[in-house]
Formats: sequence, structure tokens, C-alpha cells
Amino acid sequence: MMDYRPIFLVIGILLSALALGMIVPAIVDAFIGNPDWQVFAISSGVTLFVGGAMTLTSRAGGLRLSVKQAFVMTTFSWIALTLFASIPFVFSELELSFTDAFFEAMSGITTTGSTVITGLDTAPPGILLWRALLQWLGGIGIIVMAIAVFPMLRVGGMQLFRMESSDPSEKALPRAAQIASTIGLIYLGLTFICAGAYWLAGMSGFDAVAHSMTTIATGGYSTSDNSIGHFESWAIDLIATVGMIIGSLPFILYLKTLQGSYEALWKDSQVQWFISIVGMAVLSITSWLWLSSGLEPLQALRYASFNVVSIITGTGYATSDYSQWGSFVVPVFFFIMFIGGCAGSTTCGIKIFRFQVLYAAAKTQLHHLLQPHGVFIPYYNRRPISDEVIVSVLSFFFVFGISFALLAMGLGMLGLDYLTAVSSAATAISNVGPALGPIVGPAGTFQPLPDAAKWLLSAGMLLGRLELFTIIVLFTRSFWRG
Repeated sequence: MMDYRPIFLVIGILLSALALGMIVPAIVDAFIGNPDWQVFAISSGVTLFVGGAMTLTSRAGGLRLSVKQAFVMTTFSWIALTLFASIPFVFSELELSFTDAFFEAMSGITTTGSTVITGLDTAPPGILLWRALLQWLGGIGIIVMAIAVFPMLRVGGMQLFRMESSDPSEKALPRAAQIASTIGLIYLGLTFICAGAYWLAGMSGFDAVAHSMTTIATGGYSTSDNSIGHFESWAIDLIATVGMIIGSLPFILYLKTLQGSYEALWKDSQVQWFISIVGMAVLSITSWLWLSSGLEPLQALRYASFNVVSIITGTGYATSDYSQWGSFVVPVFFFIMFIGGCAGSTTCGIKIFRFQVLYAAAKTQLHHLLQPHGVFIPYYNRRPISDEVIVSVLSFFFVFGISFALLAMGLGMLGLDYLTAVSSAATAISNVGPALGPIVGPAGTFQPLPDAAKWLLSAGMLLGRLELFTIIVLFTRSFWRG
């Protein structure tokens, strides 16, 4: 029988950290005299009580996790965090329903960026800061998962990024935890740098802090209904674009760079592929806007680069309603929704390394067709790719496609039109944020959708964020045997 004490211990620690995070918006609201400070204070107390109780009653279990325990811990920790993170939304002056509050919290903590809230420009500052904090915590959370947990679970080829490939999974955890803590400091430093840059570019101190957290976390929550477009600034657009790219690159390579391996970042094939894909998408959209809309080349480049980077990194900021840019742009943006950043970053979607593994496998298969008796080995970053990794990646693509199709069909059954259903499913499972069309596009919100659709999308966001298999395996009978 599974020992649940280590699971409850981890969840308790995470809830206690979440409770401490609630104090920050409470202080902000109290400072300006907004009564919502009481909501955050009480929510913090309740969350801390539950988290502390779980921690104290589970200490005997220790922190050693088996693979089976890690699967359960990963899924249920994110659900528990979402449940408690939704409490301030329910009891704040926004008075969101539990469904809307859960959707908003799930979108925040998975760094999706889809929202049901309108009137952000006049919303209480505590709520705005809480949304940003959720995305910031979710961003560092997924980095830690990618480094410490996902390789151990062998999720979709993530074993490529095992910290110590020669050690058993449990033995790798202490080193991974050490690396994750260092990366946490890098994450914090980048957030401060981004906030300073925003402030110097003309944002208020509050807006700079809020947007810096959601930029580095590639989350996309803003303090305005018009997102980054509200500021109408070249400098802010540029800072956001650079910040989103920084959040999309492997944080472990930043660590290697600080340790003296200055070429690690640029020589990594995953980074090279990511920059190349972004460059090609930006060039194509820029050319289209220049030729079809009559925009000046620099203006077209500004709009194209910002919005392409926002979508492909899964951030979800917007400077304009790109669904109105023409027939070429809509399908391009739809397809790049599925492309994520690099593994070990804050981004979502299908990570670049999976496309690399798929390309290497397809290339090898083509060589086999031409030379049936030849020996061809697929490579990733100048290292041979094992058959196990290839099978994992192929399985991931299959399950991702099936999950997307089922989610889209489920939304269609609830009465959503084709574009809304398909793009909502894509943006949820890829954790992008805004979808396409007049309802859930960059100019709209997810508020008009029925409650059942919001629950489906919440499930899709969690499924996509935790790499599919992490959750799906819990629904198999064999997992719970023994």
C-alpha cells in the first residue's frame, strides 16, 4: 500500500508557501485602504492552518519519493494549490463564482493566462498582484518539476534531462533540489531586472512589478484589459519580447553560463531551433503585415515580433487583436500555439526538444528507406537518442493529439462554435492564454463560456502543464494495484 505521508508533507509545505504569498496582496490592499485585505488575510490563515497541519502530521514520512508517489504528489499538489488560490477570488469584491475563481486560479498557476475577469483597469490592486504572483509561483514551480521530477517519471522524453543519468531516480533528487534552489535565485534576479526595465520604460512601480512576474513566468496576466497594448510604448514592447524569450530558454543553461560555460546557451541545439522557429514566424508575419496592411516595415516588425513571441512562448500578452490581421495570420497563430519553448523553462506546449527528437527519428527512417542495410543513429545535442526516448516522444505526440481532439469535441458538444471550441482547446492544453475569434480572442475573455466549458478547460490546462502522462497514468487500473 502506498505511503501518503511524503505526499501530504510536500503538499503541506507548498500550501504554507502559498499562504505566505497571500500576505503580499493583503499588505498592498491594507496600504491603500481596500477592504479586500481582510479576504487575503483570512485566506492566508486558513491555507496556513491546513498546510501546517498536513506538514506536522506527515513529517515521519520523510521526503523520499518513489515514482508512484511522485505521480500522485505532482498532480494533487497542483490541484490543492489551485483550490486554495481560488479562495481570494471568491470572497473579494469581484465576487466570482467558484467555477470562475477556480478557472482563474488554474489559469494563473499553470501560467496559461486565460481570464474571466473584465475591468482589470479598475480592479483592486491586491487581486491584480495575486494573479501575477500565482503565475510567478507557477513558473518557478514548473521549472522545479522539469528538473527534479519529470525526468524521474520518464514523461514524454524528459529523461533526456536527468540530472545524473547513472543514478537511480531517488538518488538524483538531492542534487536536483540543490540545482533548483540556485535556479530559483536566478529566476528572482531576472524578475527584478525585468521590473526595473519596465519602470525605466515608463510603467508605474506597481505595473512594473506585476508585469515582470508574468513576463519571466511567460504567464501573460496583465493589469489592463488591453494587456501590454495599454501602454503603447516601443520600449515596453521590446522589454516584454526579450523577457518572454528569456523565460523560454532552459534555466539550467543560465546556471551553466554563470558557472563559466559562456557558450552553453548559444551552442545548445534546442535554443538554436527555438530562435530559428521564432525568427521564421516573425519574418513571415512581418512580411504579410507589410504587404497586405500597408504598415511601415518597422511597425509591422514590432507587432509581429511581440505577438509571435507571446504566442509561441505561451505567454498570451497582446498589443492588438491579431485575429483581425487576415486569413494568413490566423492559421499561423493557431499552429504556433502548439509550439512551446525549451525544456526546463517556464513555457508550455510541445517543447522544442520533442520536435528535434521527432525530426531525428524521421530523418533516420528516411535513411533506412534509401539504405535498408545501413546503420543510422538519431542524435540530439550530439548525443545518441535511445529507443526509449523516441518511443516516449512519439507516445507524447499521440496522446497530445488525442487529448486536444477530445477536448475540442467536448467544447463543441457544449454549444461552442468551431473556431472558439478548437482554439480554446488548443490554448488550454498548450497553456497559451487568449484563443482566436471574437469571444475568446485577444479582445475577449472566457467569461461568456458555460461553466461546464470552464471546467473542461481547467482540466485541459492542468493536463497540458503536467505533461499529459503525469495525470493520465492515475486513471489506469494497473497504477493503483499493489
